[in-house]
Order: sequence, then C-alpha cells, then structure tokens
Amino acid sequence: MDELNLKEMIKSILNEMVNEVSPVINGSTTKTTVGTMQSTKPQEIEEGCIPDITEIDIRKQFLVPNPVDKEGYLKVKSYTPARLGLWRAGTRYMTEPSLRFRADHAAAQDAVFSYVSEDLTKELGFVEVDTECKDKDEYLTRPDLGRKFSNEAINTIKGAVKPNQKVQVIVGDGLSSAAVEANIKDILPSLQQGLKMFGLDFGQVVFIKHCRVPAMDSIGETTGADVVCLLIGERPGLVTSESMSAYIAYKPTIGMPEARRTVVSNIHRQGTPAVEAGAYIAEIIKKMLDNKASGLDLKEK
Repeated sequence: MDELNLKEMIKSILNEMVNEVSPVINGSTTKTTVGTMQSTKPQEIEEGCIPDITEIDIRKQFLVPNPVDKEGYLKVKSYTPARLGLWRAGTRYMTEPSLRFRADHAAAQDAVFSYVSEDLTKELGFVEVDTECKDKDEYLTRPDLGRKFSNEAINTIKGAVKPNQKVQVIVGDGLSSAAVEANIKDILPSLQQGLKMFGLDFGQVVFIKHCRVPAMDSIGETTGADVVCLLIGERPGLVTSESMSAYIAYKPTIGMPEARRTVVSNIHRQGTPAVEAGAYIAEIIKKMLDNKASGLDLKEK
C-alpha cells in the first residue's frame, strides 16, 4: 500500500468513527470520540511520516471502558498476544486496533515475499546455495522443488563443507526472511557455545535460498554429518513475523518420515529467545549423538 492510499484509509476510518454512536455502557448511551477511547493520545502526523503502530505492546494495550475487573483482564492479557480488550466503536473495531491488524498482516506478507539480506549472509560467511525453485511464486506453489538441489548446488556444498562431521548447521529462509534476520546473529553464537561445553562444534554454515524443511535431508546425505540442524523461518502470523524453528535430525536421509525430526519452534522475542534456544538445541544435539536417534525414536530412548 502506497503512502497516498494509506492516508486516505486513515482519514476514512477516522471520519466513520467520529460520526458513530457508541453502544450502551452501564445503561447509558454516550457519544465517543477517538481521543476518549484510545489507549494513547492522538499523535500529530507529520507530512510524509506516521507513528509506528507496531511499537504498541498488545499485551499491555487495554481499551475497554469502565471494566468490572481491569486488573484481572490485564492479567489474562499478559499470558497471550491474542487481541483481547480492544473494544469497539459501534459495530466496528477502533482505529488503533484496525491499523495494527493491517500492519501485522502487511509484516507477515513482507516476511514471506522478501529475501534475506545478502549483506547478512556475507557478513556471517555462509555458503549460499539455491534449491530448484526459481522465485518466490514457484517456492510457494511447488514445495517439492524447495527440497531439491541441482548438481551444481550439491557440488558447491561438497566443496565448501567438511564431510562426516558430528554436527552440520544449515540456515534456510523458509517462509519468513524476517525471522532469520531477527534471530540468526544471536542463536548461532549461543548454539556454538553450548556445543563447545560438550566438546562439539560445527564448521561451515550453509544458507539455503527458497528452503523447505526436507532440504536438510539431501544435505545430510551429501555431507555425511551425524546430526543436521536446520534453522528456518516459520510461517508468519499476526502475532509475529519473526518466529524461527530448528529442525534437528540424526543422520537424515531423503524420504525419511517426519517423525524422525525433533523440532524447537517459536524462537523469537516474545516466545523462546534466540540465545536460550541456542543453548537448548545444543543439549538436544548432544542427546542425539549419545543415543544415535532423533524425533520419536529419541523420546522412546
């Protein structure tokens, strides 16, 4: 959405809400304005710039007028990022929650269709390869191509990665490039430090563009690593577009059942912090190497 359309949308919503009458509250009907119902004072919009609506913490935002138990309501909100206590103007959402919803939806779309910065992958020294997907459209419509590599990509991996290591780490853009950019600089050092406590380490990290989870199986067969750990962007939602998952498997093979993977999900600021997740993943890898198993097989042992 361009700047002109965004301004027109804001103007339209404000005009509708100012002219509406609020529902009956405690037996009385009252006129409401934007200022009396919003959690923050209206901010002046400078030419060409509007406040960042995404900076509001939804868990602390409370717009319900005359609540019976505000403290109890806020306590419930503190446990979930769900959109509770946002109130309404007539039959519509209020301006602030409406704009926040649109902003979160836009962030989710951007996370899917954007790419991880090349400057970041170069800064971290990743070996970069592509799956057989040519672009984002093909990636979304042909998941099968997101798990396959060309012969050229396989040869690139073989030439850059030391074979038969204990641990091979992979980073994939997946369905959220934002997740990779938000977490990777914190999780990799934490993972490496955690592994060193067990006398382990990982060498060259491979970055996969247009990556699906089973792409790790092909790399597992190519490198001969005992454990392969894939850090990949999760499908974004309206809560966050920066959530990453770690898929870990002992000696993965092409076509293996999903039950052989161990997953650590919801790695982001409001979930499991990246630093904490890195240390936890290191412990899981050590258990896999000790038990020579992963996924459900590891749980049974």
